[in-house]
Amino acid sequence: MEYGYSVLMGFFAVALWIYAGLLAIFKDYNMLPIRAQISVKPKNPKEYTAQFAKVIALVACSPALSALTGLWNMTAAFIVLLVTAVIFIWIGTKLVHND
Repeated sequence: MEYGYSVLMGFFAVALWIYAGLLAIFKDYNMLPIRAQISVKPKNPKEYTAQFAKVIALVACSPALSALTGLWNMTAAFIVLLVTAVIFIWIGTKLVHND
């Protein structure tokens, strides 16, 4: 399977976008994993869940970009995955921290 990596990363990105969409629509704090609920006690759980959904959607762009790059070159795809994941997580922490 020549494009297996790209297909897998594409499915992973879509799954993360679906999860982020569900979080943004329902704003249900209980949809977060138990470990995340225990470690963070937000003042406004609905607002926190909406902000967290934005971060998940942003970070999901990393495997999507890697999947597109994987169609061209696998080494570049791994580099894109690592670099964009770090950048998007950093941007996500700034989004949540500022709001």
